[in-house]
Amino acid sequence: MTYTTQMDAARKGILTPQMAAVAKKEYMDEKRLMALVAEGKVAIPANKAHTALSPEGIGKALRTKINVNLGISRDCKDYDVEMQKVMSAVNMGAEAIMDLSSHGNTQPFRRKLTAECPAMIGTVPVYDSVIHYQRDLATLTAQDFIDVVRLHAEDGVDFVTIHCGITKKTIEQIKTHKRKMNIVSRGGSLVFAWMSMTGNENPFYEYYDEILDICEKHDVTISLGDACRPGCLADATDVCQIEELVRLGELTKRAWAHNVQVMVEGPGHVPLDQIAANMKVQETVCMGAPFYVLGPLVTDIAPGYDHITSAIGGAVAAMSGASFLCYVTPAEHLALPDVGDVKQGIIASKIAAHAADIAKGIPHARDIDDRMADARRALDWEAQYACALAPDTARAIRNSRLPEDDHGDTCSMCGKFCAVRSMNKALSGENIDIL
Repeated sequence: MTYTTQMDAARKGILTPQMAAVAKKEYMDEKRLMALVAEGKVAIPANKAHTALSPEGIGKALRTKINVNLGISRDCKDYDVEMQKVMSAVNMGAEAIMDLSSHGNTQPFRRKLTAECPAMIGTVPVYDSVIHYQRDLATLTAQDFIDVVRLHAEDGVDFVTIHCGITKKTIEQIKTHKRKMNIVSRGGSLVFAWMSMTGNENPFYEYYDEILDICEKHDVTISLGDACRPGCLADATDVCQIEELVRLGELTKRAWAHNVQVMVEGPGHVPLDQIAANMKVQETVCMGAPFYVLGPLVTDIAPGYDHITSAIGGAVAAMSGASFLCYVTPAEHLALPDVGDVKQGIIASKIAAHAADIAKGIPHARDIDDRMADARRALDWEAQYACALAPDTARAIRNSRLPEDDHGDTCSMCGKFCAVRSMNKALSGENIDIL
């Protein structure tokens, strides 16, 4: 029996190699996973042309995954540096890479990613449209935009962010509701600008069925972009955001009718007390489709530390139902991230995702925490490093500040006042020497 997409296979009762691989990684019964994929509650982005892919599932009852945004710009255009970031991100456990390149010939790098990178690869085709055609935005036609979606699908990308929830109606909403930050989505702003300049409807909305045909043919997952995501706390959960979300729910149904897998993108800046409610509204409106959030950032005042503000929001979002976290680096709002920024962003997002998985009771999520507790009780430093999210960092910090009399049973914080050391000795009947 043949199938077109992972969703089509699941609905036909076919266990694909990708489903089998995901079920094994997630300690999940294959039939249960297949049912979730068939319902659209789990997506397995896996373009048929991405032969290097190590498949991952995104959605209900699975580990929270993280995405790393990379790509060159006019001011930072070294593809070799970007490839270093990619491999560093994969080695640190990122499950997805989004190539957001906005300068030069982007296709060779995109094809290199799908030929060599085992992580899921995503793109935002509207970014590439101006670059691909080397023409100003207003001169592009609806068909030009659709053809770039097709090009990316043929190049092997596993998911594409399509800003099809923003329409001509949104133009009036933005003018009427007077947001502080208007539209901060780069793709959303480009679509808004194109509609404003041409007077035409959003091509990604108007020709959505043609996009679905492309995605079904290549098994590309659609990530429904949130053009009206809030870019500051004042705009969170407003009319523009929620109205677009309702439209994304309608577009989710249409995609599922074509056997096309869907993720729904969510807010960027949200007060901490509104995050859980946002997740619940999305789950209801979009019928449990996997939710992909940028952060969310819980305060607007931490440039240089926005990997922390987003990790706080990301942990709450994932605990409350989000399935996919887009990392944020210390360079957010300031510059293109360098290799060090990428590392900091990944670590922060991994902490958020892992904390949420423990809270959600994901099978075996806490196993490594329990191993860390055993290693700490035994004062086994090597075992602690093996459990650490960033072993080299942990080792470097300890080694840079070793106690003067180092026998491996203390650190320079407590020395012989160490509670663990004292308890170990007391429980084994040994003398506890402090001085």
